[in-house]
Amino acid sequence: MLVRPRRNRLTPQIRGLVRETSLSPEHFIYPMFVQEGEGQRTAISSMPGQARLSIDLLVETAAQAFALGVPGVALFPALSDDLKDPRGAESTNSAGLLQRAVRALKSSLPGLLVITDVALDPYSSDGHDGVLLDGRIDNDITVPILAEMAVAQARAGADVVAPSDMMDGRVGAIRSALDAAGFNQVGICAYCVKYASAFYGPFREALDSAPRGGDKKTYQMDPANVREAVREVRLDEAEGADWLMVKPGLPYADVIRHVRELTVLPVATYQVSGEYAMLKAAAQNGWLDYDKSILETLLCLRRAGADIIFTYAALEAAKLLA
Repeated sequence: MLVRPRRNRLTPQIRGLVRETSLSPEHFIYPMFVQEGEGQRTAISSMPGQARLSIDLLVETAAQAFALGVPGVALFPALSDDLKDPRGAESTNSAGLLQRAVRALKSSLPGLLVITDVALDPYSSDGHDGVLLDGRIDNDITVPILAEMAVAQARAGADVVAPSDMMDGRVGAIRSALDAAGFNQVGICAYCVKYASAFYGPFREALDSAPRGGDKKTYQMDPANVREAVREVRLDEAEGADWLMVKPGLPYADVIRHVRELTVLPVATYQVSGEYAMLKAAAQNGWLDYDKSILETLLCLRRAGADIIFTYAALEAAKLLA
């Protein structure tokens, strides 16, 4: 007897019935860059279609995404150099750019999930995720600053804080600080498996947050390692994380699968700026169909095991799936 698997691919209806992985806007988080001003949109050259937005335009664009079924946004502030210092003091300013953006979003779109980044690099004059002291990143000086930053974001109305810094012990410190301040309902999306990747370049252009010296290899993970992820996952689970993030996305699909099999917590991944920029560049050269490629890559991330996908294509993909 000839076995014919193709019978289950014969029509769209049959393919839909046997499809193993689903993709919808409810799986997406839209990362957005916020800047000062009003009516201001500053294009990001290495990320076609993306821009730094003033708060009014940020709210307007987030409303479009929310109306298409995207449940939340992740915010990253683009600050002027005069607001940056070695310890990122602006990060805890209740009247700072990020906190004002959070309040505006929650006021206009109370049902929108607002996720805030917890790391020093957008605020640091050194461009690092932690405090640079005597030529090294000082973990234990940094952690209390991150905890204070998370509380400031929660006070502004953040639903989920997302420590992306990769300092040891910061998830537990943030959980304790949030609970002590009365924010026990605020979740933590821990970037527990974040690699020292070459795919972050366009993001660093967007925020002007590249390290002013050295690199991030002493705190972000070696791209060669996957067993190390087990340790990071177990630590962040034990410290109180609600979601676990693997970053980048598609080049690390094997790691996403590994983490998915390790934990019962929701697994998030970040389709980072370099992944997005590659598809845009290839499409602009006529080498790829962008619409088909972006949906395929997002589906692949879901198939690998991601429950939640942070993607700059959230708005575009939601329109394509409508």
